[in-house]
Amino acid sequence: MSESFHEFVVQRSPALSRTAYLLTGDHQLAEDLLQSALARTYRHWRRIHGGDPEAYVRRAMYHQQVSWWRRRRVAERLEAVPTERPRDDHSDATALRLTLDAALRRLTPRQRAVLVLRYYEDLTEAQVAEVLGCSIGTVKRHGHDAVRRLRAIAPELVDRPAERSVR
Repeated sequence: MSESFHEFVVQRSPALSRTAYLLTGDHQLAEDLLQSALARTYRHWRRIHGGDPEAYVRRAMYHQQVSWWRRRRVAERLEAVPTERPRDDHSDATALRLTLDAALRRLTPRQRAVLVLRYYEDLTEAQVAEVLGCSIGTVKRHGHDAVRRLRAIAPELVDRPAERSVR
């Protein structure tokens, strides 16, 4: 393995792993998604290492996730959070995370990707458009539709103050 690719993987894997999780909503699928994207990146490393390999990996993850989503299209349904909660734990943060995960799963893959790249990865609209291979207007439309849908799906997320521990 080339030394520069190895350094890239070591340095950027934690951030890319979080992005993969947000795209899939599942830790095991996120690991598979990242591995698949890194394998594709390695095959083309000579061509892309001088540019922005992280954007290449993100794009590969996004396209792979859409491909998986189209293949399986199994409707997942999450049950409500149990009413009895153990005391002295992080139940509020956990409930918020579960609510957010469930709400994100109900978005289209492209809407979820726009939200993840825009608000979690903190990319500009132009950078998101480049990663997803679409126009800035499309990014804005998907972002607007996704936020509107999140507000309808999980209005309790709107009333809560922003919490950094949700990540």
